Amino acid sequence: MPKDWFEWHELYNTEPKLQQRLQIVRQYIKSAIDASEPGRIRVVSICAGDGRDLLGTLLEHPRIKDVYARLVELNPQLFERGRAAITSAGLSEQLEFINGDATDSSNYIGAVPADIVIVCGVFGNLSDETELKRLIGNLPLLSKKGSFVIWTRGHSHGIPHSETVRKIFRDADFEEVNFQLTPTGDMGVGIHRYLGEGLPLPKDQQLFVFSGTPDKFRNVSVAS
Repeated sequence: MPKDWFEWHELYNTEPKLQQRLQIVRQYIKSAIDASEPGRIRVVSICAGDGRDLLGTLLEHPRIKDVYARLVELNPQLFERGRAAITSAGLSEQLEFINGDATDSSNYIGAVPADIVIVCGVFGNLSDETELKRLIGNLPLLSKKGSFVIWTRGHSHGIPHSETVRKIFRDADFEEVNFQLTPTGDMGVGIHRYLGEGLPLPKDQQLFVFSGTPDKFRNVSVAS
């Protein structure tokens, strides 16, 4: 059982559920980049881990030089590994890794409005549906009209939690572009497009509360 989020991310090396989820997330990041207008593409990644979803996509994408991103991750080990990978790939001038609190709006100042917002491994770590609505309701602070949001949500105990997420997005001025379950059937990955005009980002506002702990993922429970 993982004792911290760094150990939890090591499960990507062995667990088919997480590998399948990552494959779909990368597919959606690629499609969002493909659909973006010519010129600079701004990306923000919330609770970015070591950034393997974005970096793994960019290394094989022809528009790699167009993407400028800010990745926010609190765990220092994941941050260091992600920053080292970005430096090794020669992308440190384009991809900015911040070792900070992804719930704090101040960590996104200067990086938004983004063309692509990545919110993977987050929704299952919110305390309840009210907090989920709060986070999705705050995504317009990071977005502009036409922005893509890529997200994940696991199913557990026979409950299709991703269906709740899809409904909240529909009610919050987002249009669903695509949605898939992993072949194991217990992890949902979605991509939505924001139809609104975006909102100004305030300083020092808490966008959501991340309440999950890695020890709840016994046997790689799919809550995230």
